[in-house]
Amino acid sequence: MKYKQSKKQNQRIQQITELTLVVGADIAKKTHVARAVDFRGIEIGKDCVFGNDHSGLTKLVSWMKELQRQYAKTDIILGIEPTGHYWFPLAEFLHRENIKVVIVNPHHVNKSKELEVFGLCHLLGFRFAPRLRDLSDSRLYSFDKVGDFPKIENLLRGRINTKIIQENFDDVLRLAHSIREGKVSGSLIMGKIGSYARQNSLATALREMGRIEKTIFILDYISSESMRRRIQRGLNKGEAMNALARALFFGKRGELRERALQDQLQRASALNILINAISVWNTVYLTEATKLLKQKGSLQENLLSHISPLGWEHINFLGEYTFDQKRNADLRSLLPLIQGKIEAGNP
Repeated sequence: MKYKQSKKQNQRIQQITELTLVVGADIAKKTHVARAVDFRGIEIGKDCVFGNDHSGLTKLVSWMKELQRQYAKTDIILGIEPTGHYWFPLAEFLHRENIKVVIVNPHHVNKSKELEVFGLCHLLGFRFAPRLRDLSDSRLYSFDKVGDFPKIENLLRGRINTKIIQENFDDVLRLAHSIREGKVSGSLIMGKIGSYARQNSLATALREMGRIEKTIFILDYISSESMRRRIQRGLNKGEAMNALARALFFGKRGELRERALQDQLQRASALNILINAISVWNTVYLTEATKLLKQKGSLQENLLSHISPLGWEHINFLGEYTFDQKRNADLRSLLPLIQGKIEAGNP
């Protein structure tokens, strides 16, 4: 059985009704966590922590069917992120149990990881500023009761758990210090935290801090046009690098066809070298062009922030082929053989 992601960012789930039990699962290497909600997104029951073996998957199915019976639901839909290959056994097992599985895009669904990034960036002294594609679905958090803000009550999702932040603040600071000092990489920390169960106090505290920072960021984002423009410019530069990579990677239809991982890594590394070479080349010439315009007094410095060294319209990726019509050639016009290779048995 094959599971394919839709061409759209997320598969649209149109089958959800009042009688549908909706389950989301956070996929890790060994231990997964599932949470159930109704069609309105209101949480049902407690989380289910289960392993990736037969007994763990059986536990998940029993948990879902018990909730289905308890809350009088007629069908179950489970959404999972395609995290590595760890979701394969789960999807196959649920398929045999006639439970619908929906694959959703991790960049739009994995809110917990985004919250952790917001929290860590704040601790490290800089601000995480992504473009919010799902702004209309975003929810704010407050320190006080939601009912204290009747005018924006429908935008508030809940209260910040300040108690768990206080209890784990020293551990969170040690975590951030380890990253700042280079003792551990941020990506490794994020991977470890992402594999923790939701009950883990350190991960929960970091997510609560992330909710604070994301709420502040959303309020700034919707009230500052200049901020939205800055974020969009940064995104455009990132897309420019992706476009350059696609333009360079035209061989073999832009597909990695090597079977061995080492061969794939070598091909990807070669692509990065070419991107860096073009960036350096363009940077050197852009610097010289800037100096020249400055000497002439025609430099508009406000435009410098919009310049990127990732353009390639002036670069010929295919080379040039010269055909000399004066030179006659046919199948008898052979180049002389290389004697050394023939004697060595390598024609």
